Amino acid sequence: MKSSSLRTPLLCFGLLALTACGGKKEQGPPQMPPPEVGVIKVQPQNAPLTKDLVGRLSPFRSADVRARVPGVLLKRAYAEGTDVKKGQLLFQIDPAPLKASLSTAEGQLAQAQATYANNKVAAQRARDLAPKGFISKADLDNAQAAERTSAAAVQSARASVESARISLGYTSVTSPIDGRAGQQQVTEGALVGQGDATLLTTVDEIDSLYVNFTLSVSELDQMRRSQAQGNVTLAAPNQATVQVMLPDGSKYAQDGTLDFSDTSVNPATGAVNLRAKIPNEQRSLLPGMYVTLKANLGEQRGIFTIPQPALLRDTAGSYVMVVGADGKVVRKNVVTGTQQGGNWIVTGGVNAGDQVVVSGVQKVKDGAPAKASPWQPEQPASAGPHAAPGANSAGKQ
Repeated sequence: MKSSSLRTPLLCFGLLALTACGGKKEQGPPQMPPPEVGVIKVQPQNAPLTKDLVGRLSPFRSADVRARVPGVLLKRAYAEGTDVKKGQLLFQIDPAPLKASLSTAEGQLAQAQATYANNKVAAQRARDLAPKGFISKADLDNAQAAERTSAAAVQSARASVESARISLGYTSVTSPIDGRAGQQQVTEGALVGQGDATLLTTVDEIDSLYVNFTLSVSELDQMRRSQAQGNVTLAAPNQATVQVMLPDGSKYAQDGTLDFSDTSVNPATGAVNLRAKIPNEQRSLLPGMYVTLKANLGEQRGIFTIPQPALLRDTAGSYVMVVGADGKVVRKNVVTGTQQGGNWIVTGGVNAGDQVVVSGVQKVKDGAPAKASPWQPEQPASAGPHAAPGANSAGKQ
């Protein structure tokens, strides 16, 4: 009896232990909550069509100042690197030989005029006597021919005088335009203008400058195809703007305007040459400088702007993670354009209203659930230590 009474409690304890073990096995491991992510709801919008390019500045107008007559250079009459006016004297060439040439031409003119006066009187006398039969018809013809020949000689001598006077004027070399005169290329005492027009200096107009740059054929074809599909509106040449970035990274105060686009491809570069006009009243830009520029060539339609952290890449291409209406994450491959600030331009692959994951994207998986909340950009570090706790929590998921 005693043995039977002891067996009963032990059996009960064994059953309780088995029940407890069986209960733990049925419960299983605890389920992890879905990760919290910051999302943005994308909508189609219009944005400027911009291209980041490199260009070189050149003068709005540039004039070579050359010696147009032979002679010895006597002096330079301007300060190198200063502004000059149109018609201002820059160089003086020795005028003595050309003065002598002018005097010779004037003497020849006077001689021709005297001969013409004599022949004219003789011809007139012949014309008076011919009707009366006092001279022959041949004598009349000869007298009139001499008159015409001497008249032509006068005209030729007068042209020689004008030519000699013009050449003498070229000994005073003046500026052809308003602008900034460059360095003297020939020193005083040098013999210039012997056989060719010797370069003396250059005058550049720099109140406005040209910036010359190129656009690849592939980019141009892509823009034209987008325009044909209605996705892009290209600006007219006089409406497209260019923003110049200075060497220190700052933006130039005034935008330029595109004023020229070549109609053919440069065979040396395989690109199309373009040019924009930049105001330069303060003379802060100089010809020859290389500058980076942002060209606004038109408007893109129906594009999406995606924050940079949301765009991912792998061997298959660019993609984003999207939280669907069922709360599950879906991968979507996208077509990207240019980058604007901290955003990427996406031209295809997403739809209006898609919730694109921006923060916490490393926590999600394709097909897995996620808890979405509106994404807020991180505040700059200058917000200080007194910023409200959790203010950036949406952006730091």
